[in-house]
Amino acid sequence: MKSTNKLTLFALGLVFLLFQSCAVKYSFTGTNINYEEVKTFTVDNFFNDSGGGTANIEQKFTEALKEYYQRNTQLELVRSNGNLQFMGAITRYTLTPQAAVSSGDPNLPDRAGNMRLTISVEVEYINTTNEEENLKRAFSFYQDYDPRTTTFLDVESDLVDEIFTSIIQDIFTATVANW
Repeated sequence: MKSTNKLTLFALGLVFLLFQSCAVKYSFTGTNINYEEVKTFTVDNFFNDSGGGTANIEQKFTEALKEYYQRNTQLELVRSNGNLQFMGAITRYTLTPQAAVSSGDPNLPDRAGNMRLTISVEVEYINTTNEEENLKRAFSFYQDYDPRTTTFLDVESDLVDEIFTSIIQDIFTATVANW
């Protein structure tokens, strides 16, 4: 019995030492950032080049991106010249009908059964410690809503939040998760 306990303790100690000796730290969020080289990140203010959206949509996206990386990495947010740098613009903000629904009256036109809000964000990512990981790419996502039960103004903020969450998760995966 005592030899089993010693063997278990030895194995746990060995596993602990192996994880401590690795320069690349893995986390439950799936990052594989080398925190010995990469310590900071910078997010420049994103612009709204879409011609649509709420008055502060670019600020909302910029802050959400900063918060996500702060919450899911050990990186320090700095004003400029971070080891990882993000910049870009919201390039698309469109509301389009998805399915026609009969009005039931032959004298009235059909109307949209669902409406879709689509947002695209062009992101330039620079990794100053590993230029091979740099990228410039568009990320896009959409959410649908039923205009028969609610107005766009009533759901716009929630739709934007959901879309931004999905886009930011995709950016995170493409930049620091390396999946």
